Amino acid sequence: MISNEGYNKIKEASVTGRYIAQNHLASFFETFKAEIVGESVAGRPIHCLTLGSGKHKIMMWSQMHGNESTTTKAVLDLVNYLSEGDGVSILENCTLKIIPMLNPDGAQAYTRFNANKVDLNRDAQARTQPESKVLRQLFDTFKPHFCFNLHDQRTIYNVGKTNMPATISFLAPAHDVNRTISESRSTSMRLIVAMHQSLQKVLPGQVARYDDAFNENCVGDTFQMLNTPTILFEAGHYTHDYARETTRIYIFHALVLALDCIAKERVEEFEQEDYFSIPENQKLFFDVLVLNAYLINSNYDEDVGVLFVEVLRDGKVYFEPKVEKAGSLSGFYGHETYDCSKLEDINRLKRTSTWNLLSPDFK
Repeated sequence: MISNEGYNKIKEASVTGRYIAQNHLASFFETFKAEIVGESVAGRPIHCLTLGSGKHKIMMWSQMHGNESTTTKAVLDLVNYLSEGDGVSILENCTLKIIPMLNPDGAQAYTRFNANKVDLNRDAQARTQPESKVLRQLFDTFKPHFCFNLHDQRTIYNVGKTNMPATISFLAPAHDVNRTISESRSTSMRLIVAMHQSLQKVLPGQVARYDDAFNENCVGDTFQMLNTPTILFEAGHYTHDYARETTRIYIFHALVLALDCIAKERVEEFEQEDYFSIPENQKLFFDVLVLNAYLINSNYDEDVGVLFVEVLRDGKVYFEPKVEKAGSLSGFYGHETYDCSKLEDINRLKRTSTWNLLSPDFK
């Protein structure tokens, strides 16, 4: 893995934060002579970057869901890294096809869906949407040996039974309802194990395994069904990192690790069985957990769990609190936790937007 200093030299400084729309990438696409491979529902171009000339073909795409931008930032960092002369082995041994923003209409509106309000990750079989057709056409013509399906996941996920946030989750998608292990799925598992083992050195306890329930309408499952090793990358929460600038760094490292492993033909060195030792992610986090909330608001019996709703206003994403659950929340965690039986916690809570949300009758 490259040093922090090395990363800062290749980080694409033009994109930061959660809101990444197509106009933010215009100069980047021009610099790297991105090819237009299709159009969105609203007529926005869909760009593809090609790097390397090696025999191992890897295809990756980001922002299939328009409000999932962390992996897009990491992909731009990756392109800079490779273009600066780093990762020579990767470029010599691999050919990359990268779509940094598959859903530019959704990105513009900061929504999961495309302009027809369709979830592109449920359109892999029917392919009713132009964006879905673009992705499948690239898959059919390029015939990749590996696919990287790049997403963001919500702040609700923790690792296994621990109170550690799932900063990255991986999945080797199933290729049938019984979740059997085909040759391509086994390869996906081995590559995930390779990334997981290295990431544990810098992100201990914060890498998880995503649920592998089968859905043939999902792109990853479809490509796995077509015998192409496919890996789902889910960029998640890191403490105090709602802009996901720290998570971005770890996703970048994961991409480099995976590509290096492929380039050096080391995938088979890792054990398929070790994939199942990676803890599954669970949904045990709230953005804010307020214990003994009844002490400040008699409308609540016990505790309150708050999740932030991401709202786009004037080109910026704001995080607005919303009560998700109330009652006994023993066994849940908070990225921020306040115990209203403690005066110091009440004073801290007063300085947050959650205090106003709870409309306290405490004076």
